[in-house]
Amino acid sequence: MFHIKRKVGKIEIALDAKKIGEDYLLTLTGGEEHVGAVATGFFDERSQRASSSVVTMPGHREEYLALHGARQVSRATKRTSVFVVGIHQDDISPEEIRNIVSAAEEMVESFIAFCEKEVELPGQDNA
Repeated sequence: MFHIKRKVGKIEIALDAKKIGEDYLLTLTGGEEHVGAVATGFFDERSQRASSSVVTMPGHREEYLALHGARQVSRATKRTSVFVVGIHQDDISPEEIRNIVSAAEEMVESFIAFCEKEVELPGQDNA
C-alpha cells in the first residue's frame, strides 16, 4: 500500500504500511533489520483522543519511534495502528540518532499525508 525509503548517513531506512481491514500495520526498518519495539495506537471516538502502548525488546531503544509513530497514525486516521520498528547501525553517534529520528518522523508525516489524500479521492462524497 505505501513504501518510502530514505538514505540517512550510513544506512537506508524504510517505512512500509498496509491496511488490515480499516486498521494499519507499519514497519520502520533500517541497517540490520530486526524487531526492536512494537507499539499499538488506539483512537477513542468518545474522547476524540489517541493513545499508544509499546513493548520494547531487551537491549533495544526504538520505543520512542514506535510509540510516537503509532499515536500519530491513530490520531490522524482515527484507526488502530500497529507499528514495528527495528533499526540498527553499529557505533552510532548521537547526531546520527537525531538524523534517523528526524527522517523517521518525516516519513510518518508523509504516510499520514498519503492517507489524507486517500480519504479525499475525486468524486467521493465526504459530507
